[in-house]
Amino acid sequence: MMFRNGVAADEIPGVSWRKSSASAGIGNCVEVAVLENGGVAVRNSRDASGPALIFTGDEIRAFVAGAKNGEFDGLHG
Repeated sequence: MMFRNGVAADEIPGVSWRKSSASAGIGNCVEVAVLENGGVAVRNSRDASGPALIFTGDEIRAFVAGAKNGEFDGLHG
């Protein structure tokens, strides 16, 4: 099943949402879910039924590789 960016996260059936253990339960995190087609959905944990961003497997792999390489280290406040 294909989903468009901005779909309500609670309209994506049969997925398990996961968040980083680094979130420490304070509600300031994003959650991710693997889709049937190998893509990944991303949502704001504070708005579980809000919009989800949908990425292809290649897009997520590129982002994770960049994060591991420190390319986004300057983004946090």
